[in-house]
Amino acid sequence: MAETRLHTCMLCEAVCGVAVTVDSGARVLSIRGDDRDPFSRGHICPKAAALGDVSSDPDRIRGPMRRVGDRWEAISWDAALEEAGTRLAAVQKQYGRSALGVYIGNPNAHSYSAALASVFFGKLLGTRSKFSATSVDQLPQMLAALEMLGHQLLFPIPDVDRTDHLLMLGANPLASNGSLMTAPGIKKRLEALRARGGRLVVIDPRRTETAQMADAHHFIRPGGDAFLLLGMLHTIFEESLDRPSRQVHPATGWDELRRIARAFPPERVAGRTGMAAEGIRALARAFAEADRAVCYGRVGVCTQEFGALASWLVNALNVVTGNLDRAGGSMFTSPAVDLVGLATKLGQRGHFGVWKSRVRGLPEFGGELPAAVLAEEMETPGKGQIRALVTVAGNPVLSTPNGGRLDGALAKLDYMVSVDIYRNETTRHAHLILPTSFGLERDHYDLALYALAVRNAARYVEPALPAPPGVRSDWDVLFDLGLAVRRHGGGKPGRALTLAARGIGALGPKRMLDALLRIGPYRLSLNALRESPHGTDLGPLEPRLGHFLGESPVKLAPPLFVGDIPRLESALASRGAAAELVLIGRRHLRSNNSWMHNSLRLVKGKDGCTLYMHPDDAEARGLANGDRVIVGSPRARLETTVEVTDAIAPGVVSLPHGWGHDRLGTALRIARAHAGVSINDLTDEAKVDTLSGTASFSGVPITVERAAERAPAVSPARIRAWE
Repeated sequence: MAETRLHTCMLCEAVCGVAVTVDSGARVLSIRGDDRDPFSRGHICPKAAALGDVSSDPDRIRGPMRRVGDRWEAISWDAALEEAGTRLAAVQKQYGRSALGVYIGNPNAHSYSAALASVFFGKLLGTRSKFSATSVDQLPQMLAALEMLGHQLLFPIPDVDRTDHLLMLGANPLASNGSLMTAPGIKKRLEALRARGGRLVVIDPRRTETAQMADAHHFIRPGGDAFLLLGMLHTIFEESLDRPSRQVHPATGWDELRRIARAFPPERVAGRTGMAAEGIRALARAFAEADRAVCYGRVGVCTQEFGALASWLVNALNVVTGNLDRAGGSMFTSPAVDLVGLATKLGQRGHFGVWKSRVRGLPEFGGELPAAVLAEEMETPGKGQIRALVTVAGNPVLSTPNGGRLDGALAKLDYMVSVDIYRNETTRHAHLILPTSFGLERDHYDLALYALAVRNAARYVEPALPAPPGVRSDWDVLFDLGLAVRRHGGGKPGRALTLAARGIGALGPKRMLDALLRIGPYRLSLNALRESPHGTDLGPLEPRLGHFLGESPVKLAPPLFVGDIPRLESALASRGAAAELVLIGRRHLRSNNSWMHNSLRLVKGKDGCTLYMHPDDAEARGLANGDRVIVGSPRARLETTVEVTDAIAPGVVSLPHGWGHDRLGTALRIARAHAGVSINDLTDEAKVDTLSGTASFSGVPITVERAAERAPAVSPARIRAWE
């Protein structure tokens, strides 16, 4: 008999409530949006409908696996943990604690138990060689939060439901469902904005799905966001459109910011933005004169040469126009689990540049090194060389720059363990794969994402499906693995830490979550949330910056960012020849990084991995829609299909992120049959935002030429890396 069970989709940041219909054998029959969820209101996207595909996927790993040469064999949990603990501890004892690296993938943010356990896992191992997806995504915004607002996780959130003017840079929420902006059903929210007379303006090198519904879209040259924002600030100050009296919380640095902006008039920055000077002035006036406005920048703003400066200037624009911590502007969520508030009370605000990477000297952030240095830290001999690695739900070969180099470096490690459910482009190099439960098989509360919500909400759900008998929870795997390393003499010394980890591990994630809810601003509990299985509406965003800052002011001109302005000036003054074509990434509603390409329902149909090119650029190269082309950079040459479209700016081409499933040794049959190419085989790990260390993915110079009839579809470097 069929039964409907409530759950939450955990594939992106929208936290949509879903109703899962299962049969008596716990097989998923259908997944639909939960109409009674007060936050997501029945919204669902194609990815959520494919959640059941993961549970039933024959390629999924359902028990620990050990690699012996190029052959994989099953191994018991006890034997796997004993081997992993022995081998990882041996590396640390011989070469030092930081010879063991850890890479935490993006999926961990979508599991409250993994997010909590990974903190203790890192402490148990005691290594400084920690990496995550942060430095290939949102690190510049975290740095701006730390320097301006005093906490690395104090993200300003666009109050989209009440704003009159939304200026969006480098973001495409109709494809991403929101990013650092938990906004289920974002299309309806944007339609409501326009219906009440508001205005949506999108700045992007591509006319994205979001741009197509906007009141105005402006092409921008990749990497031009900081120049644009300074040109807007110049106009606002010059025409006395700034509103310090409207700013709810006091701010310092007005004169310094005004001085900086004075040197960047729209006429001077127009060439770097690809936008007319008068157009920049018009953008500034419209934004400043709106009663309630908010500027929102995301991945395209962060992952570029001046990502940190651009992220700072997004916040500065909101402050200068009196729109920070104000209804309809840039606000702060009051989540039921207030980790930022708790950390602030404990004096834990984050840190930056306390130490630097061994080879290139890039700064740490919050205890993590930039992912762009991971390969060189493995390859370069000497004290501190990474000789072993643990990856947790991550696929850095496809998600970090110059994936080909990292591919080769992973193959030479002394030992590698992957906590994962698939043998993918990264985990194929592991000596052990330890599988966990996933998605509908777990209880769920969005610990991280409710802290980014455009409306205060909370929802807790029990598992909708049983986990396969051979897997364990991510909580148990991380604690057991960390304690196994300690048991064999590795990790950070100290008996107290071991005892604490054992106690917390035994406590379990549910009781820890319950405690965090009870001390939160609403004094909720798991039982209280269970009584509202469709979710709880906790009200609109309210001004609360004083809760975090007290009497301390917002810092409009932090010295760290002011000190980076000469680099921006140098780039503006440079008269070097511009590349004919530059590469940007893109997202698609049916794709989710590299996670879900083994679901046939999501990859079937039209090819999802093509190269967008403007008609003028195609004509200049004698190319037509559907032609096979070679895309080249100093790092790789890849063959793909060109898609000619005027939705991309002239001089810019675009490949989607997360593809490239043709490497030898993977076990993803559907993904391999729809392999595509990896944009990050073309990107350069040496190209970073030198202030923050974030990978510079946007604006990579490339060449495009017609493919020969028998041109190789796979980069030779990619094949060599596996051999």
